[in-house]
Amino acid sequence: MNELIAKIKKLNEALIADAELQVTKGNKAAGTRARKASLELEKVLKEFRRVSLEESKK
Repeated sequence: MNELIAKIKKLNEALIADAELQVTKGNKAAGTRARKASLELEKVLKEFRRVSLEESKK
């Protein structure tokens, strides 16, 4: 569970940093990286939800 939380934090930071670069500087590559990070974050959040539900049933 701690590994998932750390991964969520890392992906979230990457997403925010790249999204800000896209918005402030018009960096298209940063926009691509931000979209990729958002897809990875979505997968990890689904995994977190699954693990969290399993933990709460114990």
